[in-house]
Amino acid sequence: MSYEKVAQVQSRIIIGTKQTLKAMKNGEVSEVFIADDADQQITQKVASLANDLAIPCEHVESMERLGAACGIEVGASTVAVKRQ
Repeated sequence: MSYEKVAQVQSRIIIGTKQTLKAMKNGEVSEVFIADDADQQITQKVASLANDLAIPCEHVESMERLGAACGIEVGASTVAVKRQ
């Protein structure tokens, strides 16, 4: 379900850890997706900030599938959905 959700809101997604963290700090994010096979040192920052800001955080299995759901040809470690 998570990959499909990302694909459905493709026009409102932010791809990548650095951009996701920036958008979260600016209050622009409604939900975050984190790939379990990504580097934990990188994704932990996103998970921690999501927890601090009470942003729903969903884990998915694969960076490759998350990237594909975003419409990119490389894996994505984190993806954020912008508020409407």
